[in-house]
Amino acid sequence: MKVDILAIGAHPDDVELGCAGVLLSAVKQGKKTAVVDITKGELGTRGTAETREEEAAQATKILQLSARENLALPDGFFEINEANIRKVIRAIRKYRPGIILCNAPEDRHPDHGRASKLVVEAAFLSGLIKIETSDENGRPQEAWRPKQLFHYVQDRYLQPDFIVDISPVYQDKLQSILAYNTQFNADDDGPKTYISTPGFLKFVEGRALIFGKRIGVQYGEGFIAEKTLGIKSLDDLIIE
Repeated sequence: MKVDILAIGAHPDDVELGCAGVLLSAVKQGKKTAVVDITKGELGTRGTAETREEEAAQATKILQLSARENLALPDGFFEINEANIRKVIRAIRKYRPGIILCNAPEDRHPDHGRASKLVVEAAFLSGLIKIETSDENGRPQEAWRPKQLFHYVQDRYLQPDFIVDISPVYQDKLQSILAYNTQFNADDDGPKTYISTPGFLKFVEGRALIFGKRIGVQYGEGFIAEKTLGIKSLDDLIIE
């Protein structure tokens, strides 16, 4: 399956928090999108790997993804090594995206920055024909390198290189986040965490409002480019 955008996150819910708006907007434009989660989020204080899997399935429906899979690397302890890079390469070659969206280069959770580096290395090496990989059926995969790789901004504020208007789909983005009920439900009797309080969801909206204000719209998502961007005309910068 070839998709237009492949979003990769260290944990289930990273993609929903960081770039769900762009994925939803792309689907509305008739594009195909997919998500690869690197871990099952099994170290999360609230919920289990099994409940995360169920929640990710619900979020997948809301995001209208063409595909979603989990690499099941160890949460909190995955390394940037050949074996793990090859796993990400296989996913990239499987979906052959034009654009990859991945974790922030550095963030509050150490997994986020490490996942970012893992994906950047895999995205480059995926384009080398002498690196051989096979799909789940044992068939050789062709080399593939995406045209662009962008990092979504997460908990820590990082200056974005560009901001995307997600105003028309913000409420759907919010519903995809809330699909992770064990993580963001402050009304249950579970342990309270940094992300389970109502204040965290207010922060998520506040960040989207700030990004939106910077480009003259209601809600926005910010991204950091792995390489310098270019445009064909200054008209491309004009917001209707």
